Amino acid sequence: MNLPGAQAFAAKLGSTQRQQLAQAARRALAPPPPDLQIFWLEGDSGTPPQRLGLLSPERSALLATLLPDCRYQPQGDHPGLHWRALQISSAERSALLQGALAHCHAQGLVHGWRNEAFAFWHHHCLTPPDDGREPVLTVERAGFRFLGMRSHAVHINGFTANGQLWCGRRSPTKATDPGRLDNVTAGGLPAGETPLGCAVRELHEEAGTVLADTSSLHASGLVRTARLDTGGWHDETLLVYNWACPEGWVPHNQDGEVAEFLYLSAAHTMERIIGGEFTLDAVASLAQGLGLAGSP
Repeated sequence: MNLPGAQAFAAKLGSTQRQQLAQAARRALAPPPPDLQIFWLEGDSGTPPQRLGLLSPERSALLATLLPDCRYQPQGDHPGLHWRALQISSAERSALLQGALAHCHAQGLVHGWRNEAFAFWHHHCLTPPDDGREPVLTVERAGFRFLGMRSHAVHINGFTANGQLWCGRRSPTKATDPGRLDNVTAGGLPAGETPLGCAVRELHEEAGTVLADTSSLHASGLVRTARLDTGGWHDETLLVYNWACPEGWVPHNQDGEVAEFLYLSAAHTMERIIGGEFTLDAVASLAQGLGLAGSP
């Protein structure tokens, strides 16, 4: 916890409230249902397959008909859906999988299509590499949940110097968690964008702030969330920032994704968390920002 406002917020939490926040944050990481099947990317014989995602049996069977060199393997060391595509380029893999997802979207099976690309490096990737390496594949954002692939998002806890917290209420038209309370700014990490660049952009789009100096943004680690929702298996690493909100600042949404902003004390924040008003990701991000979350 590297921000005076965050420290002031935490100081107002009693030991019971800290435990409640940590427990609520742990609910953001659920175990996958046992019937889901692993989606593997494989290459030539003798090369261990790489895990891509986690699919329902119905989606696994569908993809086996849409992707070339794709089959279901029920037994062996790596049971699940195997796609033999390691031998082709990242661009070719991406095009094939994007085509399959577009077909599923046309059939009404992929929800929340955004025309926004996410990058996938590997299943255990916590922080996107900054060395310019090419991702394993890049496809439509909504496809990540449909395929159960791990994605990345940036979440910002907005603290004032006196230990208050700015939060946003998600628009009632949002595909995920409509109307629930969220961090002051949060958004998925698109392909080709750095976490800091994403944070600055989201602060402008969602809260109306043009942040020329990023020294008020403090990287506060990361936390993993996972759960089953209507889109599929949601598996995401949240890259968390604590932000020192300017004195007297009031957020103004620019992109229509936030219905309203709330200025909450630590006590009122906990009341709403316990009441189930916050998204699980926002709770996990707040706990991480306060040093109360577990390892990803």
